[in-house]
Amino acid sequence: MEISCKDFKVGRCEGQKVVDGETMPLVLQPLEPNKSDTKSLLSALKQNKDWFEQVLIRNSAVLLRGFDVKNAEDFNDIIEAFGWDETRYIGAGIRKHVYKRVWTANEGPLSEPIYFHHEMVLVKGSPEKVMFFCEIPPPEGGQTPLVPSFRVTERMLEEFPEAVEEVEAKGVNYTLTALSTNDTSSIRGKGWEDAFGTPDKAEAEKRAKALGMDLEWLPGGGVKTVFYPQALTQVYDGRKGRRMWFNAVVGMHGKETSSAMLADGTEIPETFVKRCEQIIEEESIQFKWEKGDVLFLDNMAVLHGRRTSLPPRKVLVAICK
Repeated sequence: MEISCKDFKVGRCEGQKVVDGETMPLVLQPLEPNKSDTKSLLSALKQNKDWFEQVLIRNSAVLLRGFDVKNAEDFNDIIEAFGWDETRYIGAGIRKHVYKRVWTANEGPLSEPIYFHHEMVLVKGSPEKVMFFCEIPPPEGGQTPLVPSFRVTERMLEEFPEAVEEVEAKGVNYTLTALSTNDTSSIRGKGWEDAFGTPDKAEAEKRAKALGMDLEWLPGGGVKTVFYPQALTQVYDGRKGRRMWFNAVVGMHGKETSSAMLADGTEIPETFVKRCEQIIEEESIQFKWEKGDVLFLDNMAVLHGRRTSLPPRKVLVAICK
């Protein structure tokens, strides 16, 4: 498939890498200066919808840069141009609704990093696509680093072949504790009432089961979420048979409010987790946000996170099936 398209120019950005022959992120810019307005962008996306979706699967990350995308309304129009079904966010981060499909990315403090993850990796029905829009770029830090997930699997198999297959065979159990109400002082501060959309415990348990988890109620109104056993890696159609590191072992292992252990109740070796954390960082790709940037991610193939940042920083998000 040719990357060239009559309606876009391929550009460059700081921090780009070539991974297995493909540029990540692929930068698409206006073909001509007078084609940078949102109306021209929407027309180009609608006319090249199938091509764009193929490019996203091929490159795993596509950055629209240099277009005059001003606000949440413009961002929403871009998302709706594709006709993708929206996915309701289920996760520990607090998000505020902004406009139609658009939400804030995380209301937790900018002084806390958000660790690399696949969006909604532990629940049934993870979104296939995650889109970010930079309305206000931070003065320092605040990047959204990316990691090609298959590279983590490849390197872990090189260094820990037996351990990877053992964890894969046994499966991983995760737990996560939450308060009843939101705590904006934490990047994982979403309370269970907000997470499940109800203050009713029986209804929350019903909704949790549908997502692949059980709830254990704690003194003081909090809850421990116990996820059903999960695989360590996944292979998804159309992605060259790559084995994706589709799990939350590093992000949840041994934390104050979360855990990750083998499904038979034994611990995952600390050396395994620590080395995986190093590999993920070594494989990371990041660029500085610019005002008006729109980043598309293939959530089945890319982990993403957030670096610490000085304020102000306003990056909005939308997730789709």
